[in-house]
Amino acid sequence: MLNDLLLPLQQPKIYAYSDVRFPNMLKVGYTTRSVEERIAEQYPVKTPNQSYQIELNELAIRDDGSYFSDHDVHHMLEQMKIKRDQGEWFHCNMATVQAAIVAVRNRKAPKANRIADFKMRPEQQLAVQRTIDYFNAFKADPKNADKDPKFLWNAKMRFGKTFATYQLVKEMQWRRVLILTFKPAVKTAWQEDLQRHIDFVDWQFVHKENIEQAGAIKKQSELHNKPLICFLSLQDLHGRTANNKIKQRNRWLYEINWDCVVFDEYHYGAWRDKTKDQFDYGESEGELSSELPNQLNFDEEMLGLTTYHYLYLSGTPFRALNNGEFIEEQVFSWTYSDEQQAKANWSNKADNPYRALPKMVMMTYQMADDLRVVAEKGENNEFDLNEFFAADGEDETAKFKHIEEVQQWLNWLRYGGEQQLLHIGVEKPPMPYSDVNLLANLLHTVWFLPTVASCFAMRNLLAMPQNQFYHDYNVVVAAGSQAGIGEKALPPVRNAIGESPLESKTITLSCGKLLTGISIPEWSGIFMLCNLKSPETYFQAAFRVQTPWTMRDDNQQEMVIKDYCYVFDFALNRALSQISEYSTRLNPKEENPEKQVAEFIHFLPVLSYDGGSMKRFDAADILDYTLSGITATLLARRWESAVLVNVDNMTLDRLRNSPEAMAALSKIEGFRSLNQDIATIINRTESVKEKKKEAAQEGRDLTPQEKKEVDEAEKERKSLRKQIQEKLIKFATRVPVFMYLTDFREHTLREVIEELEPDLFYSVTGLTQKDFQLLVNLNVFNQSQMNDAVYKFKRYEDASLEYTGIRKHQGNFVGGYDTVVSTPEFKQL
Repeated sequence: MLNDLLLPLQQPKIYAYSDVRFPNMLKVGYTTRSVEERIAEQYPVKTPNQSYQIELNELAIRDDGSYFSDHDVHHMLEQMKIKRDQGEWFHCNMATVQAAIVAVRNRKAPKANRIADFKMRPEQQLAVQRTIDYFNAFKADPKNADKDPKFLWNAKMRFGKTFATYQLVKEMQWRRVLILTFKPAVKTAWQEDLQRHIDFVDWQFVHKENIEQAGAIKKQSELHNKPLICFLSLQDLHGRTANNKIKQRNRWLYEINWDCVVFDEYHYGAWRDKTKDQFDYGESEGELSSELPNQLNFDEEMLGLTTYHYLYLSGTPFRALNNGEFIEEQVFSWTYSDEQQAKANWSNKADNPYRALPKMVMMTYQMADDLRVVAEKGENNEFDLNEFFAADGEDETAKFKHIEEVQQWLNWLRYGGEQQLLHIGVEKPPMPYSDVNLLANLLHTVWFLPTVASCFAMRNLLAMPQNQFYHDYNVVVAAGSQAGIGEKALPPVRNAIGESPLESKTITLSCGKLLTGISIPEWSGIFMLCNLKSPETYFQAAFRVQTPWTMRDDNQQEMVIKDYCYVFDFALNRALSQISEYSTRLNPKEENPEKQVAEFIHFLPVLSYDGGSMKRFDAADILDYTLSGITATLLARRWESAVLVNVDNMTLDRLRNSPEAMAALSKIEGFRSLNQDIATIINRTESVKEKKKEAAQEGRDLTPQEKKEVDEAEKERKSLRKQIQEKLIKFATRVPVFMYLTDFREHTLREVIEELEPDLFYSVTGLTQKDFQLLVNLNVFNQSQMNDAVYKFKRYEDASLEYTGIRKHQGNFVGGYDTVVSTPEFKQL
C-alpha cells in the first residue's frame, strides 16, 4: 500500500517506434510512464528477436507548461497529408514526425524540414541584447551620424554563433544581411540553422552555388517580407573574370545597402598592416594559409560595400583585441572558462545544455636529451619541433630527416619509461598509447605536423614492420593538394572512422587541413607536433577535439561518449605561453593575471612530465615559466611596441573630436600638427574607400589614373599613421622611467599618476594626470597591453636587485597599470 502512495511525478511523453514487419512506417504514441514499458505492453508475446526499434522519446510539454498528446500529433500529420494506417501507424520518416511535433509544441502550421525549436541559451541572449544596446546607443549619439558601429563576439567554438546571429537579425528586424567568411567550410552550419529552425521560416539563403538566381531569391524575400541572408567567402566576393573584372553575379552585392555585414572566423581577418608589424606570428603554419584569402591586406572599409552595422565573430580574436581594434563596450566574451563554469553551475544534470561539452586536459612532455639534441636551435638551444619532424620527399618517398629519433619518439609514446627514453623517475608517466585510461579514450586522434612531407613521412613510418602496434589504426593523411580544401578533405576521415566509431581506430595526420571550422566528434586527442607561435592557430586546432560526441541509446536517450579530451604538447614553454595568452587576453571579466590563469586551468588542467614525475601546474607556475625568459633588452622592446597604442581610424576620430585631448598633446613636441595629420588620414581613407566602392559598383577595376591616386593616398595615410604611432610610442617609453623614479609600490600605476606623484609624472612625460586619464579613456593607450608591460617591468626590477639583498619596495601590495595584487601573489608572478 505504501508503494502506491510514494510515486514519482508523471511526465507526459511522445514516442515513436518502427517495426521491421512494417517498413517505411512509424507508430506515434503517448504515455506518462516509461516508454520502454508502454511499448513492451504492445508486444506481449516474447520472441527470440525483438522486431521494434524506439526512434523517438521526448517530453510532450510546451514552453508555457501545457502538455499535448499523441492525438494532437496525429492530427498534425494528417494536416501534412501523411497517410495513416492501422490506428497510430503512419507512412513517413522521422524528420516528418519531428516536424509535426515541433508544429504542435509551438502551435504553428507544420513546415517541412523545420524540426528544430530550441531557444537561445542565457549567454546567447546576453550577447544579442548587449549588441542591440550598443548599436542603438551608437546610432543615437549625434557624433556618430556618419559612422557605422562595429561589435565583436569573442565566443569560443560551440557558442552557437550562427543561431545567435540569426536571432540578432530577427530582433533588429533586419532584412538584408551579408555574411562574409574567411573559411568557406563553415557554410553548412549557417545554412542548416536557417533551414531547420522554426524561427526562420521563409528566410532566403543566397550562397555561391545559387547566387546566379539571386534576383529571384530577393523577390521571394520581399514577397514574404522576411530576411535575405547572403553567405559568401572573401574569395567569392573578390572573384574576377578572365579579364580581371568583377563577376556579373556579384555586382548586385554593391548595389544594396546592407543592414549588417557579418565577418565570420574573423581571427583570420585581423591581419592588418598594423598587426603584422606588431606580432611575431610570421611562421608558415602548415596549410592554413593556403586555404585562406589574402587576409594580410584585409580592410572591411575598402571592400566597396555599404552597410549600417558590422558584426565580427571569432573564438580566438587575439590580434583584434591586442591591437585595440575594439574597446570594452564593443565586445561580448564567452570563453572556455565561462562555458565550463556554466556546465558546473547548471542545477539539473538531465537538461544541462553544456553536458556534452567535454573537459579539456593538457599534457606536456619533456623529451629526453638524446632526442632533443638533434633539434635544438638558437643561442638558448631551444627545442624546435619543426626541425625534429622535418621531412623530405613526396607521398611514398617521404622520409624524416631524423628518422631514428622520430622512431624512438613513437616507441616512447607506446612504452614510456620502459625504453629509458626519458630520465628514469619514481613513477611511470601516463603515456598516450600505454596508459590504460588514455588508450581507451584515444580511439581517434589528430596529429598536427609541420609540413605535407612530414605527414606522409609519418604515415610511411607508422606502416613499417617495427610499428606493429600502430597498424591497428587506420592512418589518414589530410594534407597536400590531393586531400582537397575545407570540407572536401573530410570524407576520407569519415570513411576511416566508419559507422561503428567505438570499434574503429584512426590517426589523422594534418598540417592545417580540418583544423579550423570543421567538427569531427570522434576526435578526442590532438598531438601538437609543430611550432605554433600564433595562439589563434593553436587554440583553433586544440578546440577541434572538444567537439561533443553523443549517441542515442536503444530508448533514444542521449548518451555522452566523450567526457574528456586531450591536448598533447612536446614543447613545454610554448604550451604554457599559449595557456597564459588565452586566459589573460580573452578574459575581460578579471584583471589580475594570476586569477585569470587560475580560473582557466581550473577547467583545463595542465600536467607536465619532465623525466621524473607528472606534475600539475598552478597559475603561478605557468606565469613564472612564461615570464622567466624576459631580458632587459626584451623588456625595453616591450615598451617600444606598437601594441601599447591604438591609431586606428575610430580611435583617431575620437581623439580629433576631443578638444581637451588635442590641446594636451599639442603641448608636446612633435604633436603640433596632430589635428591636420588625423584629418588627412581620415580624409584619405574616405577618398580611397569611395573610389574603390565606385569602381566595384560599376563592375570594373580602377583606371590607371585612379589607381595612381589611390596608391598615393594610401601611402600618405600609412606614413602619417606610422608617424603618430611612433610619437605615441615615444611617450609610452617614458612610463618605465617614471616607474623607476617613483618610490610608491602598493598602488596601481594609475593611482600613482593621478594622486601620489602627479608633478613627477608631468616632469617625465610632459602630460598632466588629467590629460593622461583622458587619453586612456579615448582608448589611445591599450590598457591590457600596458598592464602586462607594467607587471613584467616590476618583476624584472625586483629580480635585478634581489641578489644584492636590496628590496626596493617593501609594501603589502604591488600595482599593475590599473590592477593591484598582494605582495605574496606578486612574488608568484
